[in-house]
Order: sequence, then C-alpha cells, then structure tokens
Amino acid sequence: MANKRLKKIIRQTHLYLGLVSGLVVFIIAITGCCWVFRAEITRMIDGDRSVEAEDRPFITPEQAKAFALKIYPDKQIHGTAYGHATDPVEVIFYEAEPEFYHSVYLNPYSGEVLDNKNHREGFFWFVLKGHLYLWLPKAIGSQLTGYGTMIFVVMLITGVILWWPKNKKNRKQRLKFDWKTTTRWRRKNFDLHSIVGFYVSIFALVIAFSGLIMAFNWVYFVTYKTWGGDKAPQFIIPANVSEMVPPDSDENPPINRLFPILVQEYPDYESFEFHYPATDSSSIYVEISSQKGVYYSSDYRFFDQYTLAEIETPGIYGKYSNASLADKVIRMNYDIHVGAIGGLPGKIVAFLISLITATLPVTGVLLWWGRKKKERTKDINLLSIQRKHTQSAFASNSE
Repeated sequence: MANKRLKKIIRQTHLYLGLVSGLVVFIIAITGCCWVFRAEITRMIDGDRSVEAEDRPFITPEQAKAFALKIYPDKQIHGTAYGHATDPVEVIFYEAEPEFYHSVYLNPYSGEVLDNKNHREGFFWFVLKGHLYLWLPKAIGSQLTGYGTMIFVVMLITGVILWWPKNKKNRKQRLKFDWKTTTRWRRKNFDLHSIVGFYVSIFALVIAFSGLIMAFNWVYFVTYKTWGGDKAPQFIIPANVSEMVPPDSDENPPINRLFPILVQEYPDYESFEFHYPATDSSSIYVEISSQKGVYYSSDYRFFDQYTLAEIETPGIYGKYSNASLADKVIRMNYDIHVGAIGGLPGKIVAFLISLITATLPVTGVLLWWGRKKKERTKDINLLSIQRKHTQSAFASNSE
C-alpha cells in the first residue's frame, strides 16, 4: 500500500513538473542540438578565410591591435588569436554592457583587413539566445532556463523510477518496441515516451547537469569541492610581480617578444590567443590550444607584462598538466555539454540526445492529453448509461 502511494506521488510529481517545464525543456533541447555543430556549419557558411603563406614573420600582437583599432577605435579588445601560416589573425573585440562582440580578421603578414564579423547576429546568435534566455530579457530568461533544467533533472530521475518494472518479464517488454498493426497510437506514444526516455536518460542527465554547473554558481562550487578541488574554482588573472614602468620608446614591447618564445615551446600548437593587460598592474595571459574544437586541454599561461616572468595563478585555469582531477572535471564541463569531449562521434551523440530529449515533452503532453480524453470518454459513457437507467426506471414507474 505504501509503495503504491509513493508511486502515485512520483507519478503526479513527474506529470505536473512536466506540464510546467515542458515548453522550456523543448526550447533548450532543440536549440542545444542546433548549437552542437555551430563551428562546422559556420565554417561552411563563412567560407575559407585562408591566406597565401609567405616567407616572412607574422605581424606582432601590438601591430595587430593597432590595425584592428582603426576599425573600432573606441572599443575594448578581448584578445588576438594566431593560427598557422595560412590562417588569418583574429582580433576579438568584446564589451559586456552594452554587449559588443566582433572579430576583425587580418592578413597575418601585412595586417590588411580581410573580414569583419559581428557575432551578435545571424542564426546561431538567435539559437544561443533561445538556449540561454528563451529570447527573453537575460535576468528573466536565465532564471527560467536554469530552474527549468533543474526540474528536468528531477523528471529524468522520477521517469526512470516510473519506468522500472516489478519483475524481469515486464522489464524486457519495456526495453523494446513491440508494435503490431493493431497497436493504437496511445500505446505507441507511451512507448516513445517511456522506452526512448529510458535509453537517453543517462546521457541527458549528464548534459543537463553540465548545464546546471554553468547556470548556478553554487552547483559549480559544490561539484568542484565534491571532486576534491582545493583551488579557487575561477579564472584568475594574477597581478604583475614587478613594479617596473614600461619605457615610452620601447619599439619591441614584451608581449611581442613572447610570441616567438611560445612558438618554440609549442611547435604543435593549434592556436595562440594573446590577451593584453587591462591595467598597468595586470599580467599578460595567453591561451594555448593544442586540440581543435575543444577547450579543456588548453594551457593558460600568465606573464609579467614588463619582464615576461611567468606567474602562477591561484585559479584552476593554468597549465593543463598541473590540473587536478577536480580541475579537469570543471574545465571539461563545456566540452561535455556540447559533446566535443568525444570529437565528432561525441558531437553526434550530443546532437541525437538533445533532439530526442526535445521529443519527450511532446510525447508527455500527448500522453497526458490521451489519458484525459480517455477519462472524459469514460465519464460520458457512464453518464449515458446512468441516463438510460433513469429513463428505464421512469418508464417502469409510469406504467
């Protein structure tokens, strides 16, 4: 009796949470599967930005900065990314309020402007706003997506509990579709919701929880500490170790001298992204990517902007080889969320899981609607029978 009552409570919880969050989950899932292959599709749409390789050195970070500031003289540069001999130099502009996010692409040898891209427009910007904010104001939409994802995690757990049968015989039946020509649509819909939901539940739980880590600081912090983390789970740019004031006439600033040093140290690099010091007391930081399409394994190196002395950061984003297990879990989180952690196969899995997840609110609503319709039909039939009995009794009394 107690088990039946508990099962009923779980069923009601699953139902009402699903009705409340169904639209939010659908939007997050469908925009998520669109976002997975953003980089690949963007490259196809934008075309090849490659340049002809030349036998001369790249423009320096300071030169790249000067060329790009001619385009946006009053905007803040986030960083400058270098690739290989045929890759353009990308100077990234970013400001939070009001948000400004552009990239200026330069010829790496001459500094000629090749392209100018606004990242806050187009299809994928639309997709991202839907995924993060449901196309609502950020303060409102981020709360809805965050708590909607949290509700979805509860629904996944309650869904598996409801799916779990009492005996092995029923368990086998719930692991595969057993449709016949006579199988009604309600049964097919139930199987699509329960069987498909069960198979994707573990993967969907991982993706949803990785989203919660990004949505809520307390989930981020608790996750890091649970894995045994003992550093500051943040991105921290350390201050300079020297108090030297840079000379005004320095024709080759330290940040320019840093580039060839790092190229020697990382001959198999994928890209370097140089970040200019925000203040006179800030250090230079460089993000060094060794794998295309992933972020977790990048090295983050910090250097005194005057002496180039390397500075250790107290945060978790430093050299990947120095990262603890807890550091790696947090650093891998975004790559796990979009499936990039597994390369192309991982992205395909993330795409399919997100797409299938988007069907669960739909089949769930149809399941609820079908049952409500069935209950209404029963009520109508019962009312019809009662009327017939009443009419028969009235006729008998009249006689």
